[in-house]
Formats: sequence, structure tokens, C-alpha cells
Amino acid sequence: MTQTDAPPKCAALVYNPTKVDADTIRATMTRLSAAAGWAEPLFYETTVDDLGDDITRQALEAGADAVLVAGGDGTVRAVSEAMSGSGVPLSIVPSGTGNLLARNLRLPLTDPEAMIRAVFDGDTLPMDIGWTTLVRADGTSDEYAFVVMGGIGLDAAMIANTNPQLKKTVGWVAYVDGAARSLPGAKPFRVMYQLPESRLHSSRVQSVLFANCGSLPAGLELIPEASVVDGALDIVIFQPKGPLGWIFVWRRVAWDNSVLRRFRAGRRVLALRTKDNSVRYSRGSGIEIATQDPQPVQLDGDEFGAAVRVQTRVAAGALLVVVPKGHAVSGL
Repeated sequence: MTQTDAPPKCAALVYNPTKVDADTIRATMTRLSAAAGWAEPLFYETTVDDLGDDITRQALEAGADAVLVAGGDGTVRAVSEAMSGSGVPLSIVPSGTGNLLARNLRLPLTDPEAMIRAVFDGDTLPMDIGWTTLVRADGTSDEYAFVVMGGIGLDAAMIANTNPQLKKTVGWVAYVDGAARSLPGAKPFRVMYQLPESRLHSSRVQSVLFANCGSLPAGLELIPEASVVDGALDIVIFQPKGPLGWIFVWRRVAWDNSVLRRFRAGRRVLALRTKDNSVRYSRGSGIEIATQDPQPVQLDGDEFGAAVRVQTRVAAGALLVVVPKGHAVSGL
């Protein structure tokens, strides 16, 4: 068969019907596919039992040349897990509450058609993806991917305590309610943790985060220097000492990282400031965490139960993501 006789390419759309207008997005996909000379697209809906990973594998087995995902952070995570290492490009059509990966990639958040069109005329970026193995109290284990960040401890408890209906109504602001429910009873717990080629540490903490991205909604920069293309994960350890310690945590994230670091004078102020240990940062190819008692775990904003051991690793450049033509990728 000559190249001119080759069948047209085909794109597949995986979407959460509770997050998107299914008729509109399917019509847009069909129209743009035809305009680009591609075949009729394939459509897959997520369900309660299939968050997107299994149907994405079905799309790949069907020969999809590109996959698009439209849904919340959980759907993006599940689809990315199935796409990791496939070599097939993934386009993220912002649709849900947080759109955290899209925000960190600086993709257009209010123009779904732009990200659908990018499949046919855009660029691709090899992006890192994180993997974590969760070991339960009974010794069983499961492995999952994450594209933004995961954590064990208080951050996972806050997500577990967030009212789902409130989240649907007001979006990411609902996590404030989850924080209010979690903080009063928050107690530090002992962890043993180790990064590759680093010594073993023991500490009492509130949370340990392992992140591929560093930006949160509302312009908050949890990890200003995080990068999705550096082949590393950023580790954040929260260990505030009492109520004053939480003030230091908030100042570090909401003021130091999100405001002062943007200005040369602000960076000078930070260089002169006495360091505190309420928030500690590290970077590496992964981290292994062990606790005596099971602690809640979250990945990309979804609950994943409790674990006594967490092992994370980064798969450098394993996810090929689509960006609009000419999209600025410096600083990602």
C-alpha cells in the first residue's frame, strides 16, 4: 500500500458526560476531523466503573492516532495512566473543576475548540508522568499514575472531607470547606522517608506531597520551580509546629511563592529571610514513604484510600501531550 493509499488517521475522544455538553463536543470533533481529512472520530464515555483508563486502552487497541480527554482532573489522570508510554499524543480539553494539568501547561481554559483543533495542527510535548505504588495495611498493593501531584496525610484528608455537591456548585473553592473540616483535628504522624541516593529521614509531619506540577488554582504557587519536563518529582513536606506554624505555611505558599518570587526585590527579601522548617522542599526521581499507621492518600485530587507505604517514581517524557501550534513551552 502506498502512502497515498493509507487509511486516514482517526482520533478518539474520551469524555465524562457529567462534565461536558456531549452533543456539542462530539459535533465539534466530527466537524474538525472531517476538515482535517481524518476519519470519523471514535467516542468513549466514562462511567462510575470506568473512570477512563480502560476505555482509553480500548481506543488505543482500535488504532487511534490521537486521543482527546474532556473531563475533570480525575478523568485526565485515568486517561493519562493508560496513555503513558504509548507514543500516541494526548490532547487535554479543559472541562472540569480544577483543570490543574491544563493550568500548569498554560493551555486555553475557556476555548475547548482550540484544544480539539490542536490535535490536527498543533505541536507535541514529551511530558513526565508520576507513578505511585500504594501498600495497604493488609500487605496488598496497587500502582497508579498521577500527572499533577499526590500526597499522604492532611492534604488527602482535606479532599476526603470536601463536600462533593459543594464542589459541583462552587468548584475548587469547596476545598476550603474540606480544610475547615480537617484542620481542627489534624495531628502530625511519624514517617520514614527516603529519596534515591539520599539518607533515610524520620520526621513528624502533617503531609508529604510528591508533585509533577507546582501551580494551584487562584494563582497559588505551591512549588514555583516544578517542571513537567525535568525528569524529576518535587517533594514537599509540611511539618508546622502548632498554629503559628500554619501561618508560616500559608505565608510560604500564598505570599512568598506566589507573589514575592515574581519580583527581583521580592527575591532579595526572601534571600535575607530566616528560614523556617514548616515547609521543606526536595527534588528527585521519586520518594519512598513509610508510616506506622495507615494514612489517607490522594492522587490528582481524588481519594485513593489509606496506605502504610508509598513508593513513587517518575517516567520521564512518557506522556506525549498536544499543545496549540506555537504554544510557549519555556518554563514548563
